[in-house]
Amino acid sequence: MADPQFRKRDPRFIDAERHKPTRESEPFAKPKRELRFQTKDFKFAADRSHCICPAGKRLYRNGRHHDVQGYEAIRFRGNQRDCGSCVLRAQCLRHPERTLTRQVALFIGRAKGKPETHCARMKRKIDSELGRHRYSQRLGIVEPVFANIRSTHRLSRFSHRGRRKVTTQWQLFCLVHNIGKVHRYGKIDTESKRKSSRASR
Repeated sequence: MADPQFRKRDPRFIDAERHKPTRESEPFAKPKRELRFQTKDFKFAADRSHCICPAGKRLYRNGRHHDVQGYEAIRFRGNQRDCGSCVLRAQCLRHPERTLTRQVALFIGRAKGKPETHCARMKRKIDSELGRHRYSQRLGIVEPVFANIRSTHRLSRFSHRGRRKVTTQWQLFCLVHNIGKVHRYGKIDTESKRKSSRASR
């Protein structure tokens, strides 16, 4: 499963940001985006009854703990009188023209009784020493296969739903890919084999 954040957890790439181009005149430089306030920009009270936004206003707790996609979180909401006249609305809200107040969710951990997700299992596996070693070999092992199946066999998305049907379709495309490899590279050159055997004599 895709995990675009795995390099940020890898200590070997801790200084990778300093190699990225920052000036607009440099090649491959990405345009700077206007970043909005994130959860880390809010100061939460010790008893988690409220939090303070970057503008100094108070956001109050919105009910009990919430289950957000299997994770336990505490939600906070600002007052309409504070957010409506705030000068930082454009930097705080994604759609300031139609959103009235700002909401913030503080994630505590995995919700009780919820099984571990596939993404969490994948992250735990790839963060191990063996997982990082195997992942570094993707460029020469499995990525060419994905590129061939997508470009040659035109599989950009699955046409079925359900794990069983998707697995069947994927195995069918893998079977066609392997048949193509056998067709291209599986032939035995009998003439060159005879010459090599004669030369060894």
